[in-house]
Amino acid sequence: MIRINSIENDISTLYYQRYKRVSSFILNNYQHNVYNEFDIERMIGTDMDRIDAMRAFVAVVTEGSFSKAAITMQLSPQLVSKYVAKLEEELHTRLLNRTTRKVSLTEAGSQYFTHAQQILLSIDEMASQLGGLQQHPKGVLRISAPVSFALKHMAKLITDFQERYPSVTVDLQLSDRKVDIVEEGFDIALRIGQLQSSSLIAKQIAPIRVVLCASPEYLKAHGTPKQLEDLESHRYLHYSYMNVETKGQIYKYLKIKQFKERSVFHSNNGDVLVEAAIAGGGLILQPTFIASEALSTGKLVVVLPEYEPSPLGLYAVYAHRKLLPHKVRCFIDFMNNYYGTPPYWDENI
Repeated sequence: MIRINSIENDISTLYYQRYKRVSSFILNNYQHNVYNEFDIERMIGTDMDRIDAMRAFVAVVTEGSFSKAAITMQLSPQLVSKYVAKLEEELHTRLLNRTTRKVSLTEAGSQYFTHAQQILLSIDEMASQLGGLQQHPKGVLRISAPVSFALKHMAKLITDFQERYPSVTVDLQLSDRKVDIVEEGFDIALRIGQLQSSSLIAKQIAPIRVVLCASPEYLKAHGTPKQLEDLESHRYLHYSYMNVETKGQIYKYLKIKQFKERSVFHSNNGDVLVEAAIAGGGLILQPTFIASEALSTGKLVVVLPEYEPSPLGLYAVYAHRKLLPHKVRCFIDFMNNYYGTPPYWDENI
């Protein structure tokens, strides 16, 4: 990294001749998706100085201002601004809109930011892995995870992880709300769903099946739906945090039903809804990591399997950093394939 006292030597012509090749390559090929990580890494080379301007741009977007980006990068605000300005000059396009109160991305800047993030992440991951070969991860690892998933499937994961990395202390906090990783000081958040685009980095850990099901007793008393229209006459137990805007025909019908009925059972906990369904309370749409035991033992049966929505994902989400802490990288790598393909909870249903 270039230090503050070396401003007079910054941003040489050679630096930007090399860097322009990478920047233009990303921007020009974005819409066609014709490049890959190996092409980009080959163009960047091993000299990390060539990507300082890209880091400056990403830092400004992530931190929300030039001054905060300068603090994060341990550079002067003038140098950060100079990096971004020179980058825009070389690309012949404006990446940021600047006012006295805030900075915001242009359309071109938004495209560039998405791919620049991934490139920097790949480089930082490589550096972190190489640097960590002779290191033992240690310190406190703060994790946020959904309540039901953590209760059923994370105790053994954490135990096994700490057996391999005994110097890491795990602080696991359970919540189904969407925590602010940076503001609340989490290293990693596990999230389930179809993630929206953001400045955070997300790695998929496992697919999450979601099925519509009910108890045999309920279906015997009220009939088994044969088509989506039949759902109109059934009682539905609604999960409060479910995103009814998720794509899929079954979500559309349940969304309509949610607004029509006012006496339906709502809960912000999937385990409660599964138990209510087992007791004959109605239909539920729940992930199999919660309902698998009841499904495998016949306490619940799948309804309208031909309309099962596309799987969601279990993601490990973390903030982009210049160098990912080794404890975080080790945990993400440890989680990868831990639950199996397909996940072990889907093996018997």
